[in-house]
Amino acid sequence: MATLYSFDCFVLSASSVDDAKHEIMLAWGDIGGSILYLVSDKEKEVFPILSNFGWLIIIHRSLGKESADVAEGDNACENSSIVCINKLEELPLTICRLNRKAIGNNVITVGYIMKPSREEDFAKRGAFPLYPTHNGLMFLPLTFELPLSHQLREVDIVLHKATDEIISIDLSSSIIFSDRITYTKGMQELQRYIEHQPDCCVIDPFDNIYPVVDRLKIQEILLGLKDLDAEGHCKIRGPHFLKVDSFNDHDLVQRLSEAKLSLPSIVKPQVACGVANAHNMRKSLPSIVKPQVACGVANAHNMAIVFRNEDFKDLSVPLPAVVQEYVDHSSTLYKFYVLGEKVFHAVKKSIPSAEMLMTLSGSNGLKPLVFDSLKSLPTASEDQHCGGSECSKAINHSIDLELVTNAANGLMRTLDLTIFGFDVVIQEGTGDHVIVDINYLPSFKEVPDDTAIPAFWNAIKKKFKSRKTN
Repeated sequence: MATLYSFDCFVLSASSVDDAKHEIMLAWGDIGGSILYLVSDKEKEVFPILSNFGWLIIIHRSLGKESADVAEGDNACENSSIVCINKLEELPLTICRLNRKAIGNNVITVGYIMKPSREEDFAKRGAFPLYPTHNGLMFLPLTFELPLSHQLREVDIVLHKATDEIISIDLSSSIIFSDRITYTKGMQELQRYIEHQPDCCVIDPFDNIYPVVDRLKIQEILLGLKDLDAEGHCKIRGPHFLKVDSFNDHDLVQRLSEAKLSLPSIVKPQVACGVANAHNMRKSLPSIVKPQVACGVANAHNMAIVFRNEDFKDLSVPLPAVVQEYVDHSSTLYKFYVLGEKVFHAVKKSIPSAEMLMTLSGSNGLKPLVFDSLKSLPTASEDQHCGGSECSKAINHSIDLELVTNAANGLMRTLDLTIFGFDVVIQEGTGDHVIVDINYLPSFKEVPDDTAIPAFWNAIKKKFKSRKTN
């Protein structure tokens, strides 16, 4: 916990308190306020010594009823300089309360919840400080280990990565979005709380998350990019696609042709839920078939690159699925991140060309290239990357940032999301900018932290102010 939240950690015993005090003063200097200690009540003899320093003390009641023996018993927790907690998970919540009390109403508390590995990724980059940011935000990690309603009373904004907590998805179009996704018990509790607290600001509403976990829905939304076409500019669009309910349909080849799909194509799961990371390989493959299955199905991450029409039959990709166009893109991928009004991008190497993929598959008789989307296909080598570094620079300069930024703003309005990301490839020959993936609350690790983190904080605060104004 000390590492995750950037606490300084000192180990104390009754015989070393004075030495530790000296070490602390050297490390912290004059901080102009109380020094906070978390003390296990196993070290009862340390407590009276610390009390003499005038430091704010939190006692972890690790021994249950024996805690009554600490200092002067239970009344110790009534002391203004002493706070008692029963679980270590209560520590961030306690710090949050103390900071709010000290600072007053000039701070906005953001309660956030996501899977531990994602929280660690954000926290180690300084995105979730327990003390106020330059623009007045303070972050509190929410946990299912404590009563959720108890924690939510302390926050002004809820930031969530709900896709980390999806159990299943019903793709039926006959029910509203909020009923299509089944979350874990803890996330359902959060959902109910938000529904019954209309003043609670959430980033972002659960209903708004649904399109990014349904590949077919995203493809349909991308069709609206046609409105951005302008004479003298390249196009920005989604890939050509087709929903497939059966690979054995007698008219499948004709339907693929009518959908402007040629080979190779990619087959992907229609459902792309973060809890299973089914979207990891949706970046820039040839035409892909994507299965429409519920999260939690063991083979929901199976995808395939298909090179021959006859190989669609009995393809080992869950159904229903989405067949998606492969776009030859000089093995270059542009990752865009939308953080409120700010749009950032990074350039990454991508997979080889369709011709190279067919060469690789040719050694296997051009059979479908089946892969698990939880793992990554190899990126193009330097000699496959359009002739090396000079070509890479030329490609980087060819992207129309104004066009993509306009698309980002359009998607922000359509999806009504505060923080999201999408991947763009540039089609060789036509120069079409093709959006091949959209995801919610990405890590935006490719953007330098000193640029991305302040933009992240500003996006959250603006959402809060906008909500309060409305």
